[in-house]
Amino acid sequence: MPDTLHFWFDFASTYSYLSAMRIERDAARRGVRVEWQPFLLGPIFTDQGWTTSPFNIYPAKGRYMWRDMERLCASRNLPLTRPDPFPQNSLKAARLALTLPDSGPRAAFARAVFSAEFGDGRDISDDMVLQDALSQAGAAPEMLDRLSDPAIKAALFEQVDRAEALGLFGAPGFVVGSDLFWGDDRLDMAIEQAAQD
Repeated sequence: MPDTLHFWFDFASTYSYLSAMRIERDAARRGVRVEWQPFLLGPIFTDQGWTTSPFNIYPAKGRYMWRDMERLCASRNLPLTRPDPFPQNSLKAARLALTLPDSGPRAAFARAVFSAEFGDGRDISDDMVLQDALSQAGAAPEMLDRLSDPAIKAALFEQVDRAEALGLFGAPGFVVGSDLFWGDDRLDMAIEQAAQD
């Protein structure tokens, strides 16, 4: 029986966008179940001494990444609009994702957020954008009212702790058993390993 693939993503991550838009389809072809695991890279970057995305810290790397995204999105027929500012504040979106069941609703919400951000260039910290994403996922827009719930805040802290314990240092990350695969370009390998377990 295939193993579960745990998809760790940050809504501010460009390459997580690429993976989010194909992971369910590609995993289903191999009979692999996907668990969507939202988390925040900010605290992990801080532990590495970074105050922002490495694509901002290292301009040459940032220029390459945006050109790479243009090529990859074009090859996959995905829209790409560079959000401003970059990276986006993904705190609210991550909290909301954790309140949704890890099945259809969470995946649909995540895809809607990524599409709004990287497809349309919208601000994912804006409540209206998040309400739209909740509606697209079939969830009640009133869930926004729960964002200040201490239990939801604590759940996201715990999620970041789990990510660090797994050795995640960037996004997207894919965990199969105890193996970590990093980056959209390793998704196929992660799916294959999950299919063989």
